[in-house]
Amino acid sequence: MPVTVRLCAVETSVMPVPRKTLSESTHDAASRRILIIDDDVELCELLTEYLAPEGFQVDSVHSGTQAVELALNNPYALLVLDVMLPGTRGFEVLQQIRSRSRVPVIMLTARGDEVDRILGLEIGADDYLPKPFNPRELAARIQAILRRVSTTSADNSEASLANEPVRLADIELDPRARSVKRDVRQLELTSVEFDLLSLFLRSAGVVLQREELARQVLGRDLAPFDRSIDVHVSNLRRKLGPHPDGSERIKAIRGIGYLYVLSDKSKAK
Repeated sequence: MPVTVRLCAVETSVMPVPRKTLSESTHDAASRRILIIDDDVELCELLTEYLAPEGFQVDSVHSGTQAVELALNNPYALLVLDVMLPGTRGFEVLQQIRSRSRVPVIMLTARGDEVDRILGLEIGADDYLPKPFNPRELAARIQAILRRVSTTSADNSEASLANEPVRLADIELDPRARSVKRDVRQLELTSVEFDLLSLFLRSAGVVLQREELARQVLGRDLAPFDRSIDVHVSNLRRKLGPHPDGSERIKAIRGIGYLYVLSDKSKAK
């Protein structure tokens, strides 16, 4: 059965702008292309109408099987994925996508269902939004994630510094390629995990507050009882493992946040 996609064209400005090359135009289009995966057709139409004026190109699909095929064969900048899908559930869709792609994913969950939120984050979602929600909040979450994962070089010195590779003991992080190696082994991190690690490495030996981690990595404030950062840090710990000497790499500081612990080898340098 062919995949049915609803596409909403982005409005163009009437102001004169410099002409772009084909590759630049293609990159810009891909960087604003979003796939909404939800069996609620009316909701998909509402979100499409809201996000298009914000500069997004929006596709929507209503089944998990079609969603996986579409997500893995198109250059989407971000996916909005509902947990409750007919047939293949959102968690299964996320697992299949994560096995082959690191595209950012925001999951839509039932309000008050903390188990679904935590499970989605553990599988590899970047963020979640409980239903019902304000489309403005979803747009803000999308903008925050896309700003974070953008690898476009900037002229200011702060952005240039953030793009410099970091090497600390056995960990090597390259922001431009968004790649991480532990010794010679490539680690597969989600976009949130990558940015958490980048922040930890650049602040090694300094305690980072959970609220600050949320603002810098998720682009938002933490809500009461929000465990998003804790789940992302837990996933990152598991993927990194301990220091080569067996000591703890990321330490929880009760009531405050987290500390990337310098190993003896790092301190000696």
